[in-house]
Amino acid sequence: QVQLVESGGGSVQAGGSLRLSCAVSGYTGSITRMGWFRQAPGAEREPVATITTNAPSTETYYVPPVKGRFTVSRDNAANTLFLQMTNLKPEDTAMYYCAAGSSFRWDIMARAEVKYWGQGTQVTVSS
Repeated sequence: QVQLVESGGGSVQAGGSLRLSCAVSGYTGSITRMGWFRQAPGAEREPVATITTNAPSTETYYVPPVKGRFTVSRDNAANTLFLQMTNLKPEDTAMYYCAAGSSFRWDIMARAEVKYWGQGTQVTVSS
């Protein structure tokens, strides 16, 4: 079992930055991918960024709307996943969820591949 606890959400103006954190605990031996999803009101939960956790070299993947603005990273010693978000836009407003899965695909983690979810942290960007 893996536990994920997000923090770092908040309200910012367009153009601002936020850094989300996800504290990871429990048995992570079977986890190969970690990432971030988001869900806006009335919308489906969608992937944002993925990072590999078992590959010899760390690979990252982003959806086009956030590429160049968001950066996913991990601190293995601190068992923490991060999402650095810059140049935020109103359309980034959503609940952001930390996720962990066991996929071996070399691509962004799909919702169906997630085994564990965090409880979410709200990000609100005003214009």
